[in-house]
Amino acid sequence: MQKPDVTPDIAGDGRCLFRSVVYGAYLRTGKPSPSGSLQKELADELRAKVADEFIKRRTESEWFVEGDFDTYVVQMRQPQMWGGEPELLMSSHVLMMPITVYMWEKNSGSHKIIAEYGQEYGKENPIRVLYNGCGHYDVLPGPIGGAPSKQCNKR
Repeated sequence: MQKPDVTPDIAGDGRCLFRSVVYGAYLRTGKPSPSGSLQKELADELRAKVADEFIKRRTESEWFVEGDFDTYVVQMRQPQMWGGEPELLMSSHVLMMPITVYMWEKNSGSHKIIAEYGQEYGKENPIRVLYNGCGHYDVLPGPIGGAPSKQCNKR
C-alpha cells in the first residue's frame, strides 16, 4: 500500500491557487518550502504577473474570461479574488512551467488529472496542484497516491 500524500495547508484567503502554484514551483526547482509570509508575497507577485500576462495575450485569452475583459483583469489584481482555469493557464506562461491539476476521485480512491497547462514548457516534473471541487487549491508535493484533498470548507 502506497503512503498517502500529505498536502501542506494552503490558506483559503483568495490566494490559494497562486499560493499552491508558487509553492509547487519551489518544490519543482528543489528549493525548500516557502514560509507562509513568503508564500503570500510570492502569490501576490504571481497574481500581478498573471494579470499582466492576460493583457499581453489579450487576443488569445479574451474569449475565455467571463464578462468584460478589462473589468476581469482589474478584479483579478485584487488579493481576495479567486483564481481558476484562466489563471492556471496564464501562470504556466508566466513561470514557463507545466502545471497539472488533480482532483480526488472517491470511486478509484486516487487522484485523477483534470487539467494540464503549459505543456509547451515540457511535460516532465510539472507543478502539481490539487483542486478540492469546491473552489480551493492545495499543492500536491509527493508522488500521486491515495489521500483525498481537503474537504470543501476552505473558503
